[in-house]
Amino acid sequence: MIKVKDLSFSYGSVPCLEHISLDLEPGKIYGLLGENGVGKTTLLTLLCGLKKPEGGFIETDGESPCRRSPSFLQNQYYLPDEVAPVNSRAEAWALDCGQFWPYYSHDTFLKAMGLLENDPSKKMNAMSAGQLKKTYISFALASGARYLFLDEPTNGLDIPSKAQFRKAIMTLTPEESTIVISTHQVKDLENIIDPIVILDRRDVLLNASIEEISSKLFFDYGTTLNPSSLYSEQLPGGFIQVYHNAAAADSKVNVEALFNTVHAHKDLIKGIFSHE
Repeated sequence: MIKVKDLSFSYGSVPCLEHISLDLEPGKIYGLLGENGVGKTTLLTLLCGLKKPEGGFIETDGESPCRRSPSFLQNQYYLPDEVAPVNSRAEAWALDCGQFWPYYSHDTFLKAMGLLENDPSKKMNAMSAGQLKKTYISFALASGARYLFLDEPTNGLDIPSKAQFRKAIMTLTPEESTIVISTHQVKDLENIIDPIVILDRRDVLLNASIEEISSKLFFDYGTTLNPSSLYSEQLPGGFIQVYHNAAAADSKVNVEALFNTVHAHKDLIKGIFSHE
């Protein structure tokens, strides 16, 4: 369990995160969304202890991440957006690095590489950007870490690889894992991320499950524009619209439309999903 309370962080005199609070529960794949510059990557690096909060606190199973204790580090893995090529064959690199994670599974690494159609015998500095990213993804899944923080993991992947990534996440991570995926590519991941966290610089605008979102908002894929819609966008043949789910009807959540709705009505959405 991760608890974030009143978290603040700045770069010099420039505030990045101000008084952010949220809980991240085990057994869930969180989609972390937000506009450019709101601090998604900063939040991930704070969660994994690479940065220290300037205000508030983070607790992961009762520990402060910035203390970087061995018991904490062996149970978390952070995958940055940009990964470095290494002058080593992927399999040998994974075996060497796996020594730092006591629950690392080399079998899982090889399974992930197979699912992603990546060659473990290839030198990493001879790989394409997509192949290199898939190697690091495979290691993250094999690390055995209880907490995975993935920053834009589908950047650089081609269309087949994105589908393979979704399959690998769903089949190769333990049910009790907590996975936080920061992404701009919501369509790549909308079938696996649940709950959705939408971050603003000074607030968490939304932290809700797909079930809760669909119970309170209705996503209409019709041909008639609803004057009470909170958000609408014209598509070929009709509209995607979002409005209050007054009739408690079922609909499929469109994460991109949800994001645009939240940013158009920040205070209203916070009120709708308030748990206080």
